[in-house]
Amino acid sequence: MRTIRRGAPAAFMAVALLAAGCGTPGGESSDNAKQAEESKKNSAKVDVAKAGDLTLTIWDQEVRGGQAKQIKQLNQSFQSTYPNVKIKRVAKSFTDLNTTLKLAVSGPKAPDIVQANQGRQVMGALVKGGLLKPMDAYADAYGWKDRWSKTLLDLNRFSSDGRQFGSGDLYGVSQMGEIVGVFYNKDKVGSVPKTFGEFEAMLAKAKREGEVPISFGNLDKFGGIHEFQTVQNQFAGKASTTDFVFAKPDASFDTAENREAATKLQEWAEKGYFTPNFNGTGYDPAWQQFTKGKGPFTIAGTWITSDVASTLGDKAGFFLMPGQESGAPPVSLGGESLPWGITAKSKHADVAAAYIDWITNAKAADVLVQTDNLPAMAAGTQPASAVSKDVFAAWKTLNDADGFTPYMDYATPTFYDDFSGAVQRLMAGKVKPDAFTQAVQEDYTKFADKQ
Repeated sequence: MRTIRRGAPAAFMAVALLAAGCGTPGGESSDNAKQAEESKKNSAKVDVAKAGDLTLTIWDQEVRGGQAKQIKQLNQSFQSTYPNVKIKRVAKSFTDLNTTLKLAVSGPKAPDIVQANQGRQVMGALVKGGLLKPMDAYADAYGWKDRWSKTLLDLNRFSSDGRQFGSGDLYGVSQMGEIVGVFYNKDKVGSVPKTFGEFEAMLAKAKREGEVPISFGNLDKFGGIHEFQTVQNQFAGKASTTDFVFAKPDASFDTAENREAATKLQEWAEKGYFTPNFNGTGYDPAWQQFTKGKGPFTIAGTWITSDVASTLGDKAGFFLMPGQESGAPPVSLGGESLPWGITAKSKHADVAAAYIDWITNAKAADVLVQTDNLPAMAAGTQPASAVSKDVFAAWKTLNDADGFTPYMDYATPTFYDDFSGAVQRLMAGKVKPDAFTQAVQEDYTKFADKQ
């Protein structure tokens, strides 16, 4: 999510510490495979009520509206059911979590459970360092392979040495589905556009009428990834992005389609279709302006659905960015939220697994729906708000069409900084589209050549 970031000195130090060794800290990469096998043998489904008095320390980034509501409710119900377990929750923003997580899990007082972003930068680095516990044995014990599709589970898999992404051992499971799409104000938008061109015409009209067409803040950097990929999907399609992120042979970012997408995004910025001074505006303050009725659109992830529903009510709607032609197969950035994993140093791993099962079971899915979140698991409850109904319909449409593209920053251990910085420069007009795609490809090649 991602919701998806920086404190440069701390992040640099964390990456440097983990990159220094290939296996467990001070060990060899073969140690990871041995540790993974041993970890699986020692994993078991337990009766939490008989586990004794203990404290689970949990680091998460469920801090926005509906996210905060659901996790507080689920934590309360877990502790009520198992009064012998105390939950010590450390709630952080997405940015703070990513900045501090690596050092925390390698320290002497590592938390038991963490949300570790998918991709090579965070989860891959933790796996490489031997800092996360493989969860396949728990998946078998709790039936998790029936709870999520193979595609969603594979997004949380790595080989034990952290090199192969999308296969190997399971290191986490996710609560929520995610889509990056277009939220709109029905008072300002008469109908959902059927083509990309129709959407652009709406942007031009809003600008002429003195509106900010797209409420957008990129100070946090991750928002630019969402904006670019939402446009990119309508030019390059799914295959090229997926192949690139998963490091398939001959995958390239420096393509004509990506140059077209970069040209279009830069054109939107030059025409003033985004919040003024967007690179100096925070992600949350920008979309919050949209929820106050200022402007027709915001391109954002479904993690803001609860906030949108609680402020705009039935005026709010959601749609997937339409394709170049009416009726084109839907393609959208998304997949699932940050997975919940168990640290290798946890002294209560089996209870931690039971907690993760608790917050992702069928009852938890209903709680997610009731708090205007999008569960990645099947739920028996239907959404109540109009915008949540739109989100659920979009989720079904994308799943039926297999139309999800993964987040670009999953691609390499440094790609979050590489790519988000490149998008910032592109949108600020500091680099031309061809130079942008070339620079991104060069950053990617530095990683790919070492694989």
